[in-house]
Amino acid sequence: MVSTCRDHSSEFIPNKVLQYSLRNMSSSDAPQNNEKPTEPGKVYLVGAGPGDPGLMTLKGQECLRKADVVLYDGLVNPLHLRHAHVAAERTCRMEGPKGRSLNQEEINERLVAEALAGNCVVRLKGGDPFIFGRGSEEAAALAAAGIPYEVVPGITAATAASAYAGISLTHRNHASAVAFVTGHEDPDKVESALDYHELAKFPGTLVFYMGMHRLPRIVEALVECGKPSSTPVAVICRGAQPRQRVVTGTLLDIERQVAEAGLRPPSLIVVGDCVLQRDTINWFESKPLFGRRIGITRPSEQSDEVVRQVIELGGEPISMPIISTRPVQDWTLVDSVINRISDFDWIVFTSVNGVSGFFDRLWHKGVDARGLSHAKFACIGEATAQRLSEYRIHADLVPDIFRAEALATALVPHVVNKRVLWVRANRGRDILPSVLSEAGAHFEECVVYEHVDASSLPGEAADLIESGQLHWVCLSSPSIAENFANLLSPTAKEKIGTTTKIAVISPVTEQAALEAGLTVHAVASEHTWPGILDAIVAAESG
Repeated sequence: MVSTCRDHSSEFIPNKVLQYSLRNMSSSDAPQNNEKPTEPGKVYLVGAGPGDPGLMTLKGQECLRKADVVLYDGLVNPLHLRHAHVAAERTCRMEGPKGRSLNQEEINERLVAEALAGNCVVRLKGGDPFIFGRGSEEAAALAAAGIPYEVVPGITAATAASAYAGISLTHRNHASAVAFVTGHEDPDKVESALDYHELAKFPGTLVFYMGMHRLPRIVEALVECGKPSSTPVAVICRGAQPRQRVVTGTLLDIERQVAEAGLRPPSLIVVGDCVLQRDTINWFESKPLFGRRIGITRPSEQSDEVVRQVIELGGEPISMPIISTRPVQDWTLVDSVINRISDFDWIVFTSVNGVSGFFDRLWHKGVDARGLSHAKFACIGEATAQRLSEYRIHADLVPDIFRAEALATALVPHVVNKRVLWVRANRGRDILPSVLSEAGAHFEECVVYEHVDASSLPGEAADLIESGQLHWVCLSSPSIAENFANLLSPTAKEKIGTTTKIAVISPVTEQAALEAGLTVHAVASEHTWPGILDAIVAAESG
């Protein structure tokens, strides 16, 4: 059986990207159109770079956005798939518990078959396709089949992983040259193409790719061929990722150091005096959330900015949406409000989803901003006001504290004998209706989207909590807090408060979490997602 090889411990797959196993598929099994295309599609061999999803090139992102099919390697960070809008299949050349691996010939055949079916295909490869990535073999297969293709270079592991480990591969005082060396040659070769006598004499930095399993042989060969045993060495695992680990030593003791640290592939071995720079310019591992897994409970389609912020802080985002959102199923009531939109003096928004849902429906009904010129607008916070500004409307009122109570208090002086429309979700706290109606407002509500509770935690998130490997879970509403608590298994509940900590967006959410039996470790001072992350950073540093 040909199957996907998955590493659940590092995946964040948004809802808009469907990942599914490769079937036992030959080129004849590939998806077929009813009519044979007159011309083949095009294949893009794209380098994704290593680890940090921000290291992919703009052209690589453009290719993903226009792809009909994405085939990506096991070392590719799945966060790159946020740029794709089609199914993505993961290929792997290692044997795994889920079945036989794909060999290179099968991958080549699949690329050709998909292109012959008229598809735009992205072959997404870790690092750079042409540096120990076998991209040239795929290009040759495409050329032989007459398939048009392009190669989109990526940042190779040597430059990225070493930089993220605080090691400059060249330095005017240490190394004026750098050599990239494979640590894992073709096993069918009769003899090695590597000349360790020349490598031992090389006047610069040596970087061995994929060499973890051959570390003893590499060290032994270099020393036997004259490399001083005191030469500095670094082994970098999971380079440019939040779980990056680096062990340094010399050719004399690096094997022992690596064994004691329990390092595992994927890895990079750096040999040379440049390794000594790590003591002074190691920047990545000092980020405030380095190595911390952060559970993001908001809907996946709204998580991109939070994901970016977590990565910027050095953390690893874990998608665990507790709710999803969808438009209302029946627009009758909304349309009746839109038909008399000129009746309202104030329009109030308490979420970005409300803004988008309302204005999208306005546009659908043939109404634009001109039909709202009479009204004033209030937003619960800066994020909601920012979304309103995307429709070229400034918020007239935004409270200093982003809570319903503060919004209601700020509105009270302005709404006496005024008609107020609250654009909202199907559920939420009812502070606004009670306070504003009591203040003399003529108050109406308009539900433009619905919250739907998740029926279970995503498998990866549940596994990480139960194994004690998820460090924080962020809760951004009372309903999310309640549903999260309800979805926890008995084993997971034991981990909450010990290995897994809870951060909440506000005191209101904190109270809901406490009532649900959760222990809260951090409360945002600013009631926003960036505020939650600030609270986690403060807790980690305290």
